[in-house]
Amino acid sequence: MRVFRLVTVFSCLLITACNTIDVYEKRTPFTNFQWNTANKPTFNFTITDTIPYYNIYVVIRHEDAYHFNNLWLNVTTKAPGSAPVNQQLELILANNGKGWLGSGIDDIYTHRVRITNAPIKLKAGDYQFTLQQTMRENLLQSVLDAGIRVEKVAL
Repeated sequence: MRVFRLVTVFSCLLITACNTIDVYEKRTPFTNFQWNTANKPTFNFTITDTIPYYNIYVVIRHEDAYHFNNLWLNVTTKAPGSAPVNQQLELILANNGKGWLGSGIDDIYTHRVRITNAPIKLKAGDYQFTLQQTMRENLLQSVLDAGIRVEKVAL
């Protein structure tokens, strides 16, 4: 019986050891569900806790009518004491023929796509992320909003 209790306690610790804690999430809605290339949502947040690791995600919500399997973005990151860094990212939103990868309710799909390869350390201070869609269409149809999510990774 004692061994069973130890195994149970150890299993519970393993299950809860890799939980995440939300630090920041904000999305910017688009008028008429159209994302204009000139519309570059900017997100600001402050990091005070430098001990844990963090995951950073781009959050996209769209309708089922969105007619691409992906989304190309320019992401500009301004970290404390650093020059802005630009990166072009392709977010894969669907499997060819198998449907959307995000979670859906009715005809609305939400994607949280991690843009850090692994959990990272962040310096204390103010951060700024700017998103710009760089698809072939200037008015990207059926996109409700876009944003940034930051999570602490509890190890």
